[in-house]
Amino acid sequence: MNILMVTSETVPYSKSGGLADVIGSLSPALKRKGIDVRILMPMYSFIDRKGFRKSSDFTVEMLGGSTEVSTVSKKTNGVEYVGIEHPYFTKRLGIYGDTSFEPYPDNAERFTLMAKCVPAYIKATGWPVDIIHCHDWTAGLVPFYVKKEGLKAKTIFTIHNLAYQGDFSRYDAVLSGDRLPEEAFIGTAGHERLNMMHSALIDADAITTVSPTYAKEITTSELGCGMDEILRKRSSVLFGIINGLDTREWDASKDKFFDEHYTYRDLSGKSALKARIQKENGLEVNPDIPLFAMISRIADQKGYAELLGGREPALEEILKRNLQLIVVGTGDKHYEDKLISLASTHPNLAVNIAFSNKVAHETEGAADFFLMPSRYEPCGLNQMYSLVYGTLPVAHRTGGLADTIIDITENPEKGTGFLMQDLALDSILDGVDRALSFFKNKEGMKKAIRNAMRTDFSWDRSALEYIDLYSTLIR
Repeated sequence: MNILMVTSETVPYSKSGGLADVIGSLSPALKRKGIDVRILMPMYSFIDRKGFRKSSDFTVEMLGGSTEVSTVSKKTNGVEYVGIEHPYFTKRLGIYGDTSFEPYPDNAERFTLMAKCVPAYIKATGWPVDIIHCHDWTAGLVPFYVKKEGLKAKTIFTIHNLAYQGDFSRYDAVLSGDRLPEEAFIGTAGHERLNMMHSALIDADAITTVSPTYAKEITTSELGCGMDEILRKRSSVLFGIINGLDTREWDASKDKFFDEHYTYRDLSGKSALKARIQKENGLEVNPDIPLFAMISRIADQKGYAELLGGREPALEEILKRNLQLIVVGTGDKHYEDKLISLASTHPNLAVNIAFSNKVAHETEGAADFFLMPSRYEPCGLNQMYSLVYGTLPVAHRTGGLADTIIDITENPEKGTGFLMQDLALDSILDGVDRALSFFKNKEGMKKAIRNAMRTDFSWDRSALEYIDLYSTLIR
């Protein structure tokens, strides 16, 4: 079976977020299962060209005539990475903009070109593709162009976060040089806008998203981001497959970022790591004080409006409890300032307005609990990192959090964390208080940590689900 992944970013060559991690981990996992995988990606200026070799040349029609495109390729971890070489990508400093706050004004043209390169590349190379797996809005027009060019390959479109849709003015669609179908547009007559996500949701042979619960949530008006109607219509081909994680990077027994290694059989290293991280963060070094952690973007989606806003900020109530909290991340300046101010008056709060892999790994490993009051979470990775490090999540019951955490209150034998029903103040405090009460149960904690650390979040498990879907489509 031959699979072509189409993405705007993928590790180890380009990354702005979790999408890159998914592509860079899922593809080798599929390869290990005997699937021939190629990844078609833009060749940005910052990518090291060492080891890449020329693989094809072709032309793509855009407004004003044809444009020349070439590809280069290199095998990494058994997977062939194919880079699209065109000034839209090779002459730019970033992936979507020079900075994450300034998207390029011609992104509609750039990713329309990427979509058009898919059938052009397949025809130029003659590679017999079975499945074209498109990821997020930047690949949203691929299913349309695959059908337009008469390719036999089936298309799958994966929604990594429905909130980001590739929404542009109708004029931007003109620049593609094609008359795009009406399904590529949303809005009322005279006010239509190009929406790459919407096009994919109509034209793809199958749609997946990154957790079973999120697949259900996005068919509702509350979390459907305006796409719920079309998703309900296509619910028979909508599937939720939970993401995996890189178990080579996230392994408490040999983590390269700290020396206090541990396993579920011997947690002495976790205790030593907790003591060191308490000390380094200016917290009281005391094994009997529960240590909570938050590592995320400091933004509304991650629950910071509920924690820091309103008449009764939940965080102020949480900090009145006998616990410690370490917050790591960057984001909304307004929330950053509030956190720093709270830390100055609460000795049980440590705030690190920065991000580094080292700090993330150490804090995940040191904490007893991981606080994750996300408004929505398509899949979520931090709760999985926490679980395999024996750090019990206290999280909102939504999306991938609901699919990966077993509530200890509901299932004491198999439980791995605590789930909040909603993000009202009482619900958040109830989740924290249940964790604090449970912390006193030393044998219960050991059992829950053992359950958590033995959970299988490897990509091999998810890869098998994708292979089943691929096989169904090409029968």
